[in-house]
Amino acid sequence: MLDIHAASLLQLFTWSLALGVFVAVCYSVVRRLHQDRQDERLPPSLPGHWLFGNAPPTSYAHLQYTQLAETYGPVFTLHYGSRRLCVITRHQAATDIMVKQSHNLADRPRTVAAGELLSDGMRVLTLGAGDRLKKYRSALHATLQPQNAARYEHMQMHNARTFVLDLLRDPAEFLNHAKRYSASVIMSITYGKTTPTSYSDPEVKQINLGLKRLGNAVRPGAYLVDSYPILKYIPFFTSELRRFHREELALYRSQLQGVKTRLSKNECPPCFATSILERQEEFNLTDDELAYLAGSMFGAGSDTTAGVLPVMIMAAARHPELQAKVQAQLDMVVGHDRLPMFADWDALPEVSAFVQEVYRWRPVTPLGFVHRAAKDVLWKDYVIPEGTEVLACHWAIARDPDVYPDPEAFKPDRWLDEKGKMKEDLKFFNWGFGRRICPGLHVAERSVFINTALTLWAFEISEDPAHPIDTMAIMDGALAHPYPFVVRFKPRIANLQEKILAHHE
Repeated sequence: MLDIHAASLLQLFTWSLALGVFVAVCYSVVRRLHQDRQDERLPPSLPGHWLFGNAPPTSYAHLQYTQLAETYGPVFTLHYGSRRLCVITRHQAATDIMVKQSHNLADRPRTVAAGELLSDGMRVLTLGAGDRLKKYRSALHATLQPQNAARYEHMQMHNARTFVLDLLRDPAEFLNHAKRYSASVIMSITYGKTTPTSYSDPEVKQINLGLKRLGNAVRPGAYLVDSYPILKYIPFFTSELRRFHREELALYRSQLQGVKTRLSKNECPPCFATSILERQEEFNLTDDELAYLAGSMFGAGSDTTAGVLPVMIMAAARHPELQAKVQAQLDMVVGHDRLPMFADWDALPEVSAFVQEVYRWRPVTPLGFVHRAAKDVLWKDYVIPEGTEVLACHWAIARDPDVYPDPEAFKPDRWLDEKGKMKEDLKFFNWGFGRRICPGLHVAERSVFINTALTLWAFEISEDPAHPIDTMAIMDGALAHPYPFVVRFKPRIANLQEKILAHHE
C-alpha cells in the first residue's frame, strides 16, 4: 500500500515538473519573440541559442564580462532564458547611464531565488522599487547619514586598536583578525553588543552562512527558477530556499528580541536597532521588516570590511615603496608618540589615496548588483527598453584604460593632484549607484580608513619570498575575499603594545 502511495506521489511530481517545464518553455518562446522585435536598438547582443539565449557564466562572471567588452564594446546585451541583461563595462557609460539616469534605474529586477524565496521580499539589496523600499531607505538614511555615522567612531577606533594588537600577538591569523574586527564592530553598531565578538561565535557563524547562501543565490544562473519563474510553483522545487529563509528570519528575530530584552533592563547602549525601535511607528515597519533591516545591515557591513582589509594588507606587502610613501606622511602628521585618529583624515591624503586604489584594484563587489530599467533608457544611438536588467560590472569599469591608465597596476598616485590632495574629479563606483548606493557607505569608509591608517602606522608589511602572493587569488562570490596568503608584520613603532593600550578614545 505504501509503495502504491509513493508511486502515485512520484507520478504526480513527475507530471507537475513536466507541466511546469512545458509552460516555462512556452512562456520563454512568446517572450523571446516579443524581445526580438525590440533588439534592433539594443546595445550589441551576443549570439546565443534561439530559445535559451546565452549560457550564464558558471564562475567569475566579472572576468568573463571584462573579456567580452574587448569584442562587444562598453555596453552589450545578453539573454538568459526569458531575461535580458545589459552589461556596462566602461566608466563613461556607467556615468551616462547609471549616474545621470539613476532615477530610471532605482528598481531591481525580480529575483525569485534571492528576493522572493530566500528573503520573502524583505531584504534591502534585492527589494524592488515601491513603498517598502521607500520606508527602508528613510530608516537607513535617518540612522546612517554622515553625522550619525560619526557616532560610531569610538566603536571603530576601539576595535581597530584591537586589530593592531591581534596582528602584533598573532600575525599569521591576520585574515581572521580582519573578520573579527568586522563582526565585532557591526554587532556593536547594529545590536549594541558590548562583549567582544568573534567570527567563531555561533550567531556570527549563522549570519555568515546566510550571507554565503545569499551570495550563491544572486550569482547569474545559480538557480533555474530565476530564468523560469513559473518553476516557483512546482512542488518541492524550492523547498531548500524556503528553509533557508525560515532559518534566517528566526535568527534575525532572536537578535532583535535580545535588544528588546536588554532595553527593558536598561542594559543596551544606543545602536541601529534601538534607533529604529524608537521610531518603528514613524517608519511604519513591522517587526519582521525591522528584524530583516537590521540583519541585512549586519551582513553587508561585516562581509564588506572583512574583504577590504586583507586586500589593503596584500597591496602594502606587494608594493613596499608605496607603503613607505603612506608611512612617511603618517610620520610627518602623526609621529610615533600617538595613534592616528579620525581627526587626522583630511591631513592624510596618502592614506585616502591608498584606500581608493584598493577599492579600484580589487573591488569588493567585482560584479556589482543588477538594476532594472523602470523606463526606456537612451544611450547614444541605443535604447535599453523598460524592464531590461542593467548591470554595471565594477571589475570591468575599474579596468577602463581611458580613466585609469595602466589599470592592472596598483597606483595610489592616480587619486592625487599635483599638490598632493585628493582629486575631486576622479571617481570609482565602489558603493553602487544613485538611489541604490550602499546606505552604510559612511560607516564602512570610516572603518577602512582608520584600520589602514593604524595598520600602516604600526607595521612594515612585507611579502614572504618563500610564499609569493597571487593577487588574483580571489574567491568567487557577490562579495570578494582573497584566498589565504602569507605576509610578514614588523613593528615600526617602539613600544607599540604599550602605546596602543595607553590610548583612550
